[in-house]
Amino acid sequence: MNTIEQNLSELRNDIAPCKAKIIAVTKYFGADKLIEAYDAGLRDFAENRVQDALEKFKGLPEEIKRNSTFHLIGHLQTNKVKKAVGNFDLIQSVDSLRLAKMISEAAQQKGIVQKILLQVNNANEEGKTGFSKEELKRDFKEIISLDGIKVKGLMNIAPITTDTELQRLFSDMASLKKELEEENGYGLSELSMGMSNDYKIAVHNGSTMIRVGRKLFL
Repeated sequence: MNTIEQNLSELRNDIAPCKAKIIAVTKYFGADKLIEAYDAGLRDFAENRVQDALEKFKGLPEEIKRNSTFHLIGHLQTNKVKKAVGNFDLIQSVDSLRLAKMISEAAQQKGIVQKILLQVNNANEEGKTGFSKEELKRDFKEIISLDGIKVKGLMNIAPITTDTELQRLFSDMASLKKELEEENGYGLSELSMGMSNDYKIAVHNGSTMIRVGRKLFL
């Protein structure tokens, strides 16, 4: 087995019996690493920057483009919305009502439905984007009523902190997801949380997607 295959095998063992999907974060790696990960069996790939991602995707073999799911996990600037919509299968980093409205408008113009996740800053970190829990509860009903988008779930990026605090933050996200579902009669299938340093705690608190780069590629 090559390094990626070995790391992927370890990851799968680490998260078993949880069924969380492994999202390969390829933002710091070239198309060659993405192709290696595909050959190892991965089908979900995440990038941070719209322009860099589209350049990378352009050079991929048609089979990979056809059979893969591409995620945007970095902050989406408003001037990049039109380029992102339709070129990513899932935009995970929708962090405001304003951005959701812009994605809705762009998707309608393209005649598509764009799948999104709503990013929550439940650690209340300064300088980090994302809805506060209060903002999301206030805006959620309006967001899910927008045409051209489909809200699939929630996403968070946890700070580097203690295992106890990570446990609290991830559990809090699972509770928020359940609360939004019950109060709005709306199903949320995805909870994207957990990265290379905290994925084990995330999956045990209900994560359905872990976003892994360093742990997979190095």
